[in-house]
Amino acid sequence: MNLSLTTLLPFLKWLPPRGEALKADFIAGLTVALVLVPQSMAYAQLAGLPAYYGLYAAFLPVMVAAMWGSSNQLGTGPVAVASLLTASALTPLAAPGSEQFVVLAVMLALLVGVVQLALGVFKLGVIVNFLSHPVIVGFTNAAAMIIGLSQVNKLIGVPMGRSEHFIQDIWGVAKQVGDTHLPTLAMGAAAIAIMWVIRKKAPRLPGVLIAVALTTTVSWFIGFERNTTATVDQFVEPEAKTLLAEFVRTEERIREINAQLGAKGGELKEVLKDKGELSHEAVTLHYEMDLLRLQLKDREDENRRRNRAIRSFVFERVPSADGQGAELYAEGRVPPGKTADGNRWRVAKAAQGSMKLTGGGEVVGKVPEGLPSVGVPKMSWDMFGSLLSAALVISLVGFMEAISIAKAIAAKTKQKIDPNQELIGQGLANIVGAATQAFPVSGSFSRSAVNINAGAKTGMSSVFTGLFVLLTLLFLTPLLYHLPQAVLAAVIIMAVIGLINFGAIHHAWQANRHDGLASVVTFVATLAFAPHLDNGIMVGAGLAIGLYLYRTMSPRVAILGRHADGSLRDAKVNNLPASDVVTAVRFDGRLYFANVSYFEDAILEAVAANPKAPYLLVVGDGINELDASGEEVMHHLVERLRGNGVTVVFSGLKKQVLDVMHATGLFDVVTQAHIFPTADMALDAIHGWAAERGQGGETSPLRPLVAERF
Repeated sequence: MNLSLTTLLPFLKWLPPRGEALKADFIAGLTVALVLVPQSMAYAQLAGLPAYYGLYAAFLPVMVAAMWGSSNQLGTGPVAVASLLTASALTPLAAPGSEQFVVLAVMLALLVGVVQLALGVFKLGVIVNFLSHPVIVGFTNAAAMIIGLSQVNKLIGVPMGRSEHFIQDIWGVAKQVGDTHLPTLAMGAAAIAIMWVIRKKAPRLPGVLIAVALTTTVSWFIGFERNTTATVDQFVEPEAKTLLAEFVRTEERIREINAQLGAKGGELKEVLKDKGELSHEAVTLHYEMDLLRLQLKDREDENRRRNRAIRSFVFERVPSADGQGAELYAEGRVPPGKTADGNRWRVAKAAQGSMKLTGGGEVVGKVPEGLPSVGVPKMSWDMFGSLLSAALVISLVGFMEAISIAKAIAAKTKQKIDPNQELIGQGLANIVGAATQAFPVSGSFSRSAVNINAGAKTGMSSVFTGLFVLLTLLFLTPLLYHLPQAVLAAVIIMAVIGLINFGAIHHAWQANRHDGLASVVTFVATLAFAPHLDNGIMVGAGLAIGLYLYRTMSPRVAILGRHADGSLRDAKVNNLPASDVVTAVRFDGRLYFANVSYFEDAILEAVAANPKAPYLLVVGDGINELDASGEEVMHHLVERLRGNGVTVVFSGLKKQVLDVMHATGLFDVVTQAHIFPTADMALDAIHGWAAERGQGGETSPLRPLVAERF
């Protein structure tokens, strides 16, 4: 096979498919699909989208990532962290589940794909190293906790408000524990129990699918869902009625503003065509449209707040005697002589004057049959800036997750993983996903583990997975109608429990206090900034880079002495005597702009502490880099010390350091005679020079042993 062709189309390496491998891939693909279908719907809900968008994200992106990636067993698709980041990025911009929210999610997937593809094509996969492992560990633990807590309200059947402070939203849920809808809690608890038991007793069985199938059947059998509609006039509670009336009026105003924006957009196109961008008419239309957009944002924010307040009300419904309507009273305020229907009702959705009420458990509802529409998402340049930072974070975090999983799998399969090719695969998956109504996707640890344990040999297993999802979209969506939302919440909770690993934070702390601090700060910042998770990871990444620079600003500098075993060691640590002939200093670190002052001070202090010694040896085995600032300081020190009667000698300098010294002329200043391959060769020469000049040295403790000199 032509190398360039397989580089462009990596999936050609699988072809032609072999019998045993094809059979193994088919079984693995089916097994992963049984887990992926319910998981993808749960993660769509987590991302703030209708559940069926998860199926769209589990179709083509799964296949494309496998076909253009470098790992044969990596399972791509909707994942918890990327879904939560999607929700946190878009919630301030649009109401979750709304048409605008869906458009923004698809646009975000496109941006993520473009960023990842660009990084892969230009071989910039190393940029992901800016997110250190301790930062990712802290972020993942915090994100897993946030994901789990965000599902508690669905598990107990109460609404959760969405504000700028996640902790405040969770506290709001905690205050509603007394309003727990027991059938909903029972569904969620049953699903968790089923998945936990199967995971422990029969891990090869698709526990998620079994839990979903059983609870959906029970939901259908007992009539778990209970919905009705109502108008504003049917609400008796004054506060709720006022809120609903204001909500309806504002909805009407939002529609009017959108219509005006559409009309003025058409006018602007004609004006730009006829008179140009700088014409008076064009400037005026731009100004008017900006004002309308500000009004639209204010009205949408108002209704978002009202919607949260409306959903917090609990009503009792009193059917009318004539059957023409019903009255809705706040819970506990039904007048004597009137009898409620025995259910507790909440406003699930308010739109265009008609209120959807739910009095039972919430279910997925109708899932559109057929394939998603295909088309490039419309770019909104107004939102581009708002989405770009989120796209960068999701791109890097998603790729970190995917490449970590791929490397873990490769440790078992011995397959070579190419990070840049993996970036291309993930990027194309998100771009194709955006063209088919998907939200951002990444590599999944749990599904990748299922894939490899089921015997997957090549990426063809992911192609089979995508085809099984296609069959679900075409023929099986009616079966998902009665799937309880609480079960999807349970699926998410069970999936993220494995992401919580405080031991990894402790391990980072033991390895390096700075890494541990970066991990802890990332964890705390992510929780504090939630739902804006990108801020948390940015704080952690910035701190990790800052601490790294701080460490390199003051690297270890050791004054060397001769140990009894003949080796050169830290004189202070080992209590070794100084020499009157030479001061030997070892510098462990890069010599660059951030630490040149520290290097200069350390050398001058060492010389001042041993004023009798006419020679200074700089042991440079640990100097891996020399920049312009480092060269300038080194040049200055050599000439300054030479003027004070101290000869500077170097040993163990690496090629890259010598190259800089040659290029800048420093090598000629130091001269070849004062540069040696090893410290002992340098010390031997120094003591020889000292003896020739009558400067002593016969009893110098740094003098090399006779066996070493000859």
